[in-house]
Amino acid sequence: MILSRILVVAVVVGLIGSACVFTVDERQTAILLAFGKIQKSDFEPGLHFKLPPPFNSVRKFDKRLLSFDAEPERFLTSEKKDVIVDSFVRWRIVDVAQYFRATGGEERQAGLLLYQKVNAALRNEFGKRTVQDVVSGERGAIMEIVSELADTQVKELGMNINDVRISRIDLPAEVSSSVYQRMRAERERVARDFRSRGAEAAERIRANADRDRTVLLAEAYRDAEMVRGEGDAKAADTYAGAYGANPDFYALYRSLNAYRRSMGGDNNVLVLQPDSEFFRFFNGPEGR
Repeated sequence: MILSRILVVAVVVGLIGSACVFTVDERQTAILLAFGKIQKSDFEPGLHFKLPPPFNSVRKFDKRLLSFDAEPERFLTSEKKDVIVDSFVRWRIVDVAQYFRATGGEERQAGLLLYQKVNAALRNEFGKRTVQDVVSGERGAIMEIVSELADTQVKELGMNINDVRISRIDLPAEVSSSVYQRMRAERERVARDFRSRGAEAAERIRANADRDRTVLLAEAYRDAEMVRGEGDAKAADTYAGAYGANPDFYALYRSLNAYRRSMGGDNNVLVLQPDSEFFRFFNGPEGR
């Protein structure tokens, strides 16, 4: 009986002792509540003491980086066109007491309150830009501006925004059709411009080539005529010199060339007077 009583007392003491201590992990932050009101919140990691329930209770929260992924939202651009934006927020608890007062310690509620701030900033920034800007040109700038703006607004919630990221931007079907048509028209305009410039360049190259061809042919004909004229002049000069040196031999040489050209074939026939000048070297001793 004594041993049983000792065991019972030990169990009761153990239960009471376990209800009077709690541990805080280095990855956590905690608050101590007294009848539902915050009594202490600046707990360091380690072992701590408290009164047993219902006098005290402990709430622990993750102080690591958390993420909230909201449902895609429709935002209006400066062109009054809708875009569907899917984004998420990375945040952490920096003031656990303020966080508990603002959200009741519910992470989902904290995420919704947080995203209300982010959503308003995103809507404002998208309203200043065109579809092309938000899709390709200025997404990084939007995320940076929204992160800084929303971070100043969530201080009252005991939270800090580490980053706001836009994971996807989609266009509604009606907007996609108009954007693609505009892009197609723009590409066709650029293609027409390139083709017209190419045709212009081709005509210019063709005209230059024709002009260069005409110039080359004219210069070649000029040079050929000059060379031919010089040759004819030299030939005439040579003939004149030869004739002046020995007129009789030159006459004989010219006649022999004429005989060779006239009677060089097998079937050549000449019809001439026997006393023709052509045969003067065949008729008489002066022709020998």
